[in-house]
Amino acid sequence: MSATAPRRRLIDYIAAISDGAILRVAFYAMLAGTLTVLWFDYNELAAMTGDGVATTLQPVLPAFDPESPATAPGPVVTSDLEALEQPLAIALVTGGILSLNGTIDPGSAARFAAEVAARGEYVKTVEFDSPGGSVTDAIAIGELIRARGFATRVVAGRICASSCPLAFAGGAERHATSDSAIGVHQIYAAVSAGELPVGVRAAGNAMSDAQKTTAAITRHLVAMEIDPAIWVHALETPPDRLYYFSPDELTRYRLVTSLD
Repeated sequence: MSATAPRRRLIDYIAAISDGAILRVAFYAMLAGTLTVLWFDYNELAAMTGDGVATTLQPVLPAFDPESPATAPGPVVTSDLEALEQPLAIALVTGGILSLNGTIDPGSAARFAAEVAARGEYVKTVEFDSPGGSVTDAIAIGELIRARGFATRVVAGRICASSCPLAFAGGAERHATSDSAIGVHQIYAAVSAGELPVGVRAAGNAMSDAQKTTAAITRHLVAMEIDPAIWVHALETPPDRLYYFSPDELTRYRLVTSLD
């Protein structure tokens, strides 16, 4: 038998296969390759997380970083930057001022409520110096401030950024100065390496959570009689930047009732 005979039979066999069958084989080969790549990616992510289970992302905001680029030059911040990085400290000081200083960490609202329950009769004004933090806690703090009829204030040189304006918005009267650093930016989900989400479903859940959070923020601003258009600036500003409100914007959006 000549060497060309097996080759001729192979050529004849391939020629007899329909185009549709060839396309199906090619499709399944590509699908197998894609699944193999996804499998390796999944295993790599699972190794990073310790398991392959996606977790619910909690919307929080980064601490204020004076080195981060800003959308526009803001007021000079004279706050103690190390104190801003610490969990929210709540202290009643002279003049009926309840001072809130530091990052609004999860659980801040409960601590704030406990302080108000214990000493609320002495409080007239809640004063902020905070880079923001937990959106849920900031909204809850703002709601309790409004329910108790407290005023809010951000003095010159101090900061109220990210989610902090949501708490500040609760004031029955809201005081600031042209040198108060009040700003916003996009919410984001901060998770540790052990909570890294896996897969398209996790990404979809994160998007859904972000939209629900934005809806909650909008409802809160409306309830506090603040123009919800103010949050457009947050939606447009990346999380590594801050949009500082000008004195005109603070009054136009009704975020402040008096600007010293």
